[in-house]
Amino acid sequence: MLRLSNLADYGVVVMTAAARSAADGRLTSAAQIAGLTGIPAPTVAKLMGQLGRAGLLSSQRGVAGGFSLSRYAQDISLADIVEAIDGPIALTHCGQPGGDCCGLSTSCHVKPHWAPVNRAVKAALADVSLAELAQVKQAEPA
Repeated sequence: MLRLSNLADYGVVVMTAAARSAADGRLTSAAQIAGLTGIPAPTVAKLMGQLGRAGLLSSQRGVAGGFSLSRYAQDISLADIVEAIDGPIALTHCGQPGGDCCGLSTSCHVKPHWAPVNRAVKAALADVSLAELAQVKQAEPA
């Protein structure tokens, strides 16, 4: 099974909450995001720092300060968020530039095929925008 790390999953939740706040024209804080999402405040603060260093969030200091998206939500992809938290998207180390594989690397016939697979997975994640993730789904009538 292919899975995101817990931190990458939480990073997506944090960015989704930040995008919803941005849609309302509000700055948000780590404490507010923690309250909205149920993710522990120290984890939210750590994630917001990583997302800020990756250029996905901007911060403003001061009494009216807080965090906001650095770009429009439609210009931030799921791949951007995952890479900000977990690093390059890849199913294996094989096929990445400088990727160190297992002990079979000299005789492996599959290694050359991992690079296109890794690109396809990244492209699929890049195709999903934060704007799509942040949409509030309406409950269907009973």
